[in-house]
Amino acid sequence: MNEDLALRIMGDIMRWDDDESRKEFRWLKLMARLKYDGYRDFQAGMRFTESLATWLQQFDQAERKDAYTFVKERLVYVGPGEVRRLVEQFFPNTIRQRIVQTVASNLGIKPYTVLTNPDAAAAIKRLSRQTLVLGLSDGARMDIVRHSNVGRLSNEQLVLAPQIDTEKWKDLLKNLREDLEDPDALFKIVYLVDDFAGTGTSFLRYKTNEKKWSGKLKRFRTSLFKAINDPDVGDIVAPDWQLCAHHYMATADAKAKMTDSEMSARQDMKHKNWPQEVHLSFATVFDEKLPIAAGTDDAFIDLANKYYDPVIETKHTAVGGVKHLGMGYGGCALPIVLEHNTPNNSAALLWAETTGETKDGITPPAMRPLFRRRQRHV
Repeated sequence: MNEDLALRIMGDIMRWDDDESRKEFRWLKLMARLKYDGYRDFQAGMRFTESLATWLQQFDQAERKDAYTFVKERLVYVGPGEVRRLVEQFFPNTIRQRIVQTVASNLGIKPYTVLTNPDAAAAIKRLSRQTLVLGLSDGARMDIVRHSNVGRLSNEQLVLAPQIDTEKWKDLLKNLREDLEDPDALFKIVYLVDDFAGTGTSFLRYKTNEKKWSGKLKRFRTSLFKAINDPDVGDIVAPDWQLCAHHYMATADAKAKMTDSEMSARQDMKHKNWPQEVHLSFATVFDEKLPIAAGTDDAFIDLANKYYDPVIETKHTAVGGVKHLGMGYGGCALPIVLEHNTPNNSAALLWAETTGETKDGITPPAMRPLFRRRQRHV
């Protein structure tokens, strides 16, 4: 749609006078071009202004101002440039620091002296090759990690899969030993990488009814032990190996829950081939005041409860512990949109799309998304 036409439609929908229109049009044009038009899952021929106009029409006229104000003042959009920056900083700020600190500790020297120490320089080069990076989802952006670290990390050190089959483990080990010219070489640092943690439950959670741990960390553990127990593979990691989990972004609540869960799981996961702790790191932790809250966001909370279709509730969303998804998966109440997808931890009004189908004599409102979400579970 023509941008000027889309803006005129917005003015009609919001019933702005001329002064308001000029003011809001300037803001819409700026934010659309600077950020929101880059969202990957807008439909063909549609960008932010058109999507916003369509989204606002689901509300009554008196409610549209509250909805628009929420988008203007509370929405947090993480664009491609911002994500790329976080990914590019991953190696120098996180992996490299751990390698340097590990070598310095092993040699009994100060970290800032490693570059002037020949033994330390050689140890850093070797340990860098003994580092393995596994992407837990597409959001790990392993392509950017690879491109921004040419000469520092090889392709054989980067894998987009939390569960690696035995043949892949054999191949990774074979390449490691060939590169180091050491038939007994093992991995010493393993990084599990993901883009965003809203609740932290997808990474690690305890299933009370089954009395066992679940999540991406547990699946990685199962994959590793299966390969280690295969007579054709054997040892993959050194006795003193370090396991690290890095998220580019996380909520303050997710960081706290992941830290607590990791500590609680240590005794149950204890094994001779498993480290005593998992080192957690986060490139960005959102402010604890970020979530939508009563008192400051009452008008939007009312909209989220009124315009809600329970058809979006599934057995997968129930894992979060909160049935009603008005405030998102796990009741996280986030106003966050990521440029490649909208987290289901965010308020459902931002991402849910339904037809409002009648069920048991009740016809819920059809939900229209502002930023359509690609669902992982259908």
